[in-house]
Amino acid sequence: MRILLRILYGIAAVAAMSVIGLGLAAIGAYYYVAPSLPDVESLREVRLQVPMRVYTRDGLLLAEFGEQRRIPLEIDEIPARLQQAFLAAEDDRFFEHPGVDWQGLTRAAVAVALTGEPTQGGGTITMQVARNFFLGREKTISRKVREILLALRIEHILSKEEILSLYLNKIFLGQRAYGVGAAAEVYFGKTVHELTTGEIALIAGTGRLPSLENPVSGPERARQRRAYVLRRMLETGVIDAAEMEAALAEPVVSRVHGAQVEVRAPWVAEMARNEMLNRVGPEAYTAGYAVVTSIDSRLQPLAQHAVRAALEDYDRRHGYRGPLATLPAPPADPAEADLLLEGYPEPAGLRAAVVLAVDEAGADMHLRGTGPVRVPFEGMRWARSYIDEDRRGPEPETPADVVAPGHVVLLDERDSAWALAQVPAIQGALTVLDPRDGAVVALSGGLDFELSKFNRAIQARRQPGSAFKPFVYSAALERGLTAASIEIDAPVVYDDPQLEDTWRPQNYTGRFYGPMRLREALVNSRNLVSIRVLERIGISAAAEHISDFGFPPEALPRDLTLALGSGGVTPLELATGYAAFANGGFRVEPYFIDRIYGPENTPLYESQPAWACPECEYGLLPDFAQSAPEDMVDDTTDAELPPPVSAEPPPRAVEARNAWIIASMLEDVIRRGTGVRARALERSDLAGKTGTTNDGRDTWFAGFNGDLVATAWVGFDQERPLGRGETGASTALPMWIEFMGPALEGAPPSRSVEPPGLMTVRISAETGRLARAGEPGTLFETFRVGHVPPAAEPGEADFPDGRDRAEEDRLF
Repeated sequence: MRILLRILYGIAAVAAMSVIGLGLAAIGAYYYVAPSLPDVESLREVRLQVPMRVYTRDGLLLAEFGEQRRIPLEIDEIPARLQQAFLAAEDDRFFEHPGVDWQGLTRAAVAVALTGEPTQGGGTITMQVARNFFLGREKTISRKVREILLALRIEHILSKEEILSLYLNKIFLGQRAYGVGAAAEVYFGKTVHELTTGEIALIAGTGRLPSLENPVSGPERARQRRAYVLRRMLETGVIDAAEMEAALAEPVVSRVHGAQVEVRAPWVAEMARNEMLNRVGPEAYTAGYAVVTSIDSRLQPLAQHAVRAALEDYDRRHGYRGPLATLPAPPADPAEADLLLEGYPEPAGLRAAVVLAVDEAGADMHLRGTGPVRVPFEGMRWARSYIDEDRRGPEPETPADVVAPGHVVLLDERDSAWALAQVPAIQGALTVLDPRDGAVVALSGGLDFELSKFNRAIQARRQPGSAFKPFVYSAALERGLTAASIEIDAPVVYDDPQLEDTWRPQNYTGRFYGPMRLREALVNSRNLVSIRVLERIGISAAAEHISDFGFPPEALPRDLTLALGSGGVTPLELATGYAAFANGGFRVEPYFIDRIYGPENTPLYESQPAWACPECEYGLLPDFAQSAPEDMVDDTTDAELPPPVSAEPPPRAVEARNAWIIASMLEDVIRRGTGVRARALERSDLAGKTGTTNDGRDTWFAGFNGDLVATAWVGFDQERPLGRGETGASTALPMWIEFMGPALEGAPPSRSVEPPGLMTVRISAETGRLARAGEPGTLFETFRVGHVPPAAEPGEADFPDGRDRAEEDRLF
C-alpha cells in the first residue's frame, strides 16, 4: 500500500512539475513573443480595402473600381442565418470560448505529435481575425503561438459582435470577393438579404479553400462543401431536416457577377476613375471613395441608345459585310451550338447565333443561351452586300441570298422580332451639357466601351466643318455686321502662301447663289459667304473673338479655312461653345464630378459651378425662382434644385444680344435650313447647325434649347469618307433627334430670355436695309439698337457698304 502511495505521490509530483513547467514555458513564450506582437487596438480603427464606386447625380451606381470586391456591412446588416452558417462551419463555440478553443488546440497538438507536421489548425474565428489582419498563412508553431496570444488580446479588447463583424467583412471568399456582402454579389448578383439557404451554405463553405471550393471555379467541390455546412447547420439547430433537404436540392448555378450597375455610362466612369487616380493615387481603389458625377440617370440611357441607333442605321445603309464565320455544317444539338458560339463576342447589345436552316420565308437559327429562334425575311431584307462606302450589291430576293446553314451571325431584336445585324464599322459620340452650369448630364464616347475604350467625346479632335460657322458669324456681329448684312456667294480662288495649294472652295451643292443676307447664308450653310465674311472682318479679330468661347488654339487655324471649321475640336468643346448661345452668352466650364465622399461617407469635395443667369443681369427673376412654391425646398433634394440666383455668374463668352441673334439664326436652321429634319420633334425652341467636312470624313450636329445642349459626331476612327450623300443632316442629326425627342418629352419650351437693347424692324429681303413704306418683298429682322441699316434713299446704292445691285450682278 505504501509503495502504491509513493507511486501516486511521484506521479502527482511529476504532473505538478509538468504543469509548472508548462506554465513557466507559456510565460516565457509570452514575454519572448509579446514585444513583437502588433497593437490590436488598431482593429478599432481598421480600414478595410473598399473599392471606389461611381454614381449618377441621383445616386445610381455607374461602376466600381478596385482589386478587392468588398461591400462593408455592419453586423446587424448581416442576416442571422448567414452568421450562423459561418459559425456552424468554422467555430460553433465562438460565443463560449475566450478566443482560443482549447479542445481544438488539443486535436491540433495530437496531430503534430503523430505526424510531426502542423496539419490541423485548431483555430477559432478570433484566431482567423488575428491571422487575416496581422499574420501570414504559413503553418509554423511560432506563428500559431503568436496567433493564440493575439486572439486572447483581441477578445479582451473587442466584443464578440465586433470580432464577428471584422471576420465576415474581411474573409477572402474567392473571385476577388472579400466579405460576405461582396460574395453574395459576385456569385449570385444578390444582396445578403436575398440569399437562399443553399446559397448561404455555398458562401460559408467557400472560406476554407476559396480559390478551389467556390461555386464558379469548382462547382462540384463547392457542392460537397455545401453539404458539410448544411449538416453542421442541422446539428447546431440552425435549420431543420426539411430545410436541409430543400437546400441540398438547389442546383449549384453561379457565375461571376459584376457590381450591380444601375446605369451604363462606362466612358464617364472611366473619366471619374482617371480623375481620382490623378487626385489621390492608387488609394483611389482601396479607400472606399464614392464619386457622384453630374450624369442624369434618365438622360444617359437615351444618349447610349441614340448613338447605337444612329450608327446601326448608317451601317445598314451601306450594306452587309457577311457572316462572322462559316461552319462546315450546322451544329447537331443545342449544347454543341452554345459551345461553338461561346467564342464570339456580343458587342453593342447584339446576340450571336448560328443558322440551322433556310427557307423562302426566313431562317431558323440557334441563339446562344436562348435556343431556337426564327428570323423572318423582313429582318434581313436590308442586307445588300457591301462593296464599298458608295456601292452595294443587288437587293436580296430570298433569305438564301443573305444567309446559309452554318453561318455564324449577329442578331438584334427589333419590334419584338429578331433581325440580322452586324457591328457597325462607323463610330460616333454624343455629349450633352446643361448650358446653365456646364454639367455633363449625358455622354457616350462610342458604340460600345468593350469594343473600344477610346472616348471620342473628349479625346477625338476632329474638324467640325460647318458646325463651326456660328462662331464666325458671331465674330462678324461683334465687328458691326448684322444678320441682314449682304454678302455674295460666288466662286473665289485663293493662292495663299499659308495654304499648300491653290484653294477653290465650293458649296456642298457645287452651285453658287449670289448676294444673300447672312441669316440666309447660315441657314443654308453657304461656304463662300462664310469665307468672305471672315476675310471681311479679319482672321485675327475672328480668332480672338472665337477663343472667348473656350476653344483651344489648335482649333483656330490662322487662315481662311477657319471659316469652314478646319481646326480640330472635340464634341465636348463644341458643346461647350454652343452652350453660350443657349444660355445668353456665358462661357460655362464643363464638369462631370459633382461630389466626392471618402471613407464613412465623409464629404471631401463638392463642385461649385458658376450659374449662367441672364435674367439676373436684367433685374428679372429666372423661371425657376418665379414658379417654385415656398414649400418646394422641404420636399426636394439639393441635387434637384438649381443654384440660388445670387451664385457667381460665369464669365461672358459673348455679349448677350450677339448670342441671342445667333441663336435666332440657328433656330431658322431647323425651321427651314439644313436642320429641318428636327422639325419632326414639333418643338418651337430648338436651334442648331449641321456640319460636314471636306470629303465627308466627319459629320456633326450641334443643337440646343434653354435646358440642354447636345453635340453629335459621326465618323471613322481611321479617317475616310462616309460615302456619297452622307452629311451631318443624314448621320449626326438623326442621332441628335433620337436623343432630344425623349429627353425633352413633356417639357415646356425653353429658350434664353431676350435681352434689352434689341429691336425688330421690317427690312427688304433683297437688300437687308430698312424697308420703305409700301415696299414689297419685306420681312422682319432683329438688330442691336444702333445697328439698324437705314432705308436706301432714291439713287443711293442698294447696300449699306456702298455697292449697288449692278455691281453685285457683275461680280456674280
